[in-house]
Amino acid sequence: MTSPAATKPAILSVDDDPGVSRAVVRDLRRRYGAEYRIMRAESGHQALEALREMKLRGQPVAVLIADYRMPGMDGIEFLEQAMDLHPFARRVLLTAYADTNAAIDAINVIDLDHYLLKPWDPPEEKLYPVLDDLLDAWRSSERRPVTGTKVVGNRWSPRSSQIREFLARNQLPYRWYLADEPEGMRLLEAAGTDPQRCPVVITSSGMALLQPSDSELAEHVGLTVNPTGEFYDLIVVGGGPAGLGAAVYGASEGLRTVLVERTATGGQAGQSSRIENYLGFPDGLSGAQLADRARRQAAKFGAEVITTREVVGLEVNGSARTVRFADGGSLCAHTVIIATGVDYRRHPAPGVDDFTGRGVYYGSAMTEASECAGHDVYIVGGANSAGQAAVFLSRHARTVHLVVRADSLEQSMSHYLIQQIAQISNIEVHTDTEVIAADGTAHLQHIMLRDNKTGAEEKADAERLFLFIGAVPQTGWLDGVVTRDAAGYVLAGPDLFVDDARPTGWELSRPPHHLETSVPGVFVAGDVHAESAKRVASAVGEGAMAVMLVHRYLT
Repeated sequence: MTSPAATKPAILSVDDDPGVSRAVVRDLRRRYGAEYRIMRAESGHQALEALREMKLRGQPVAVLIADYRMPGMDGIEFLEQAMDLHPFARRVLLTAYADTNAAIDAINVIDLDHYLLKPWDPPEEKLYPVLDDLLDAWRSSERRPVTGTKVVGNRWSPRSSQIREFLARNQLPYRWYLADEPEGMRLLEAAGTDPQRCPVVITSSGMALLQPSDSELAEHVGLTVNPTGEFYDLIVVGGGPAGLGAAVYGASEGLRTVLVERTATGGQAGQSSRIENYLGFPDGLSGAQLADRARRQAAKFGAEVITTREVVGLEVNGSARTVRFADGGSLCAHTVIIATGVDYRRHPAPGVDDFTGRGVYYGSAMTEASECAGHDVYIVGGANSAGQAAVFLSRHARTVHLVVRADSLEQSMSHYLIQQIAQISNIEVHTDTEVIAADGTAHLQHIMLRDNKTGAEEKADAERLFLFIGAVPQTGWLDGVVTRDAAGYVLAGPDLFVDDARPTGWELSRPPHHLETSVPGVFVAGDVHAESAKRVASAVGEGAMAVMLVHRYLT
């Protein structure tokens, strides 16, 4: 927890003479100690280290007071370097009478605000009036630093984009800085690194993480990455609407429940800008809001939510069901609900995947919305997720081009969305059209469109392309354990029967429950379930129903 003193603006005094240094601090504390954090250092290098730490923590610095004559680094050299870290701090030089010419020259070199002759006794006449004026000026022009998480990166860096999306989808506020702009450069200087090591994430505690992995990032920004136990009643794999629904109902009904999510709760629905046909929310809500409420609701009932843990295997060990993680760990339970949802299918056109994270984004990439201002953006897809993204991005972009291979939107998009899109003047719908190529240099610059009716091809300027082109279930980790259909979706209940024969290996006298897979005690819910409805409400419903069947299995 941040101490109250650390939240105060700082006044830093630098003097290599311990006696003078203590005297300065004594006088400063007497007058300003209630409102400011009074700090001292005995060398320029020591002071710069303190300033770097304060920069990373986001602590404001109001005034810097440096003695001119210091070994190794004089006061002017120190203040010049300090300007790079805290450009808005007021600067004061302590000098002897013989050094007044150097102090006057420093006014032009480092934009010195004032110089004080030593000794300054009495401070009521010679020190306090000067600092009062400087503090008034600092407060009137103060630019408050950011105390939360900060991300410094490059505009077209795929990993920078991934980190911003990770933080946003996990409801973690942050501030974004470009590495080649002044404040970003100052933060990199404070972290002791350079743009080549970006992205750099600076936590609220001031720790600098260089190119962190998702798990490293999660651990340092307050997400839970490790379960508290080794055995549970229920493991829910996947944190989309189905998984969250299962976690809420499982925990609320007394099951010791843990939900394991690879990236962020919410799944594809969590990336939706607006869901308007979900029961009970007539004004609509964003997918992020829905996911955040469901996650907090699950936690209220005692469910554990574990993030950045990728499940890579499922085993049957007697009555226990074991999930194995990519990092070598494992977790056991009486029952498992598979709710891993689906990922967006990769676009096959040449060049498209070369620019993933550099202008091409699978899903809505909410963090890119502000960057679309004044630009033409392209969205590929004809389902609800694409329509919701088009409506959202139309508030920012100059024009939104919705590219659909079908001859109309009616085949795959809800009626209410089609009506909304028709009423937004800067959305253009291109039916019977597809993207056949993409190119650019450091980032996406052009796409090639083909009209499938006429065969005509057109090259369009495009810095951002958002793709919503169907779904692929991520179920390879179930190979050889759970029965799936040809597309990889998990079969359950009646769908497991072929010519009235029970699934191979099924040894129980009863048939599988409705959402039970070919492995007793392992259930499926949501989009990963074969022939599911692919809607948020039905996914939540299946999550709840799966818990009911878990109880039936356990009893």
